Amino acid sequence: MSPKLPADLRPTEDFPGLRVRGGTKYTSSQGDYLCGGCGAEDHANGDTDVKALVQDWTDNHGPAHRGGRP
Repeated sequence: MSPKLPADLRPTEDFPGLRVRGGTKYTSSQGDYLCGGCGAEDHANGDTDVKALVQDWTDNHGPAHRGGRP
């Protein structure tokens, strides 16, 4: 049986990965990652910081640890 996904979809040790939530009229965008390859984790708030977080994930973590595969 697979572990249950966290209710808020934040990355966990059981389900590492990248989570990005777009901003609304009242909130800023947010992003989190937990790398299953090296254990690195990060969090960002606001469009600019979330874009940088996604770029860091893409360049150095998730896909980088899988040989470029998503």
